[in-house]
Amino acid sequence: MKQLTTYIFDLDGTLLDTLSDLATSVNYALAHHNMPVRTTDEVRAFVGNGVENLILRAVPHDTPPAVATEVLDTFRKYYIQHSEDSTMPYPGIISLLEQLKQRGIKTAVVSNKFHAATQALCSRYFGSLIDVAVGEGNGIRRKPE
Repeated sequence: MKQLTTYIFDLDGTLLDTLSDLATSVNYALAHHNMPVRTTDEVRAFVGNGVENLILRAVPHDTPPAVATEVLDTFRKYYIQHSEDSTMPYPGIISLLEQLKQRGIKTAVVSNKFHAATQALCSRYFGSLIDVAVGEGNGIRRKPE
């Protein structure tokens, strides 16, 4: 059997439990724009296809695109400052990554979270245990591309 040399992980909901910080940030942005807030379960249902889609799903259906963009900007500014308030690795993740590193296996994260946040979170929580971290951004195509 062929030995795998590289493992590629998603970030949110795979390596890190980020849901609480995402929900808090979504609700901050919605409230800032006088929109109804969402439950954590609603936010959980909205995640998975990048922050732009997260916000488009969270705002009321009749929200004009320009206003949705303002909510997204508010979300991004708030989230970058609060992305580590309650975020943490899932139990056993650090040990798993350490074992992979000890076996000489390369690791990467590819996320639909914006690039700066992906890199900051990977650096903060995993350090050298993740070899490459890539997120959504200018010139970077979103997963699964």
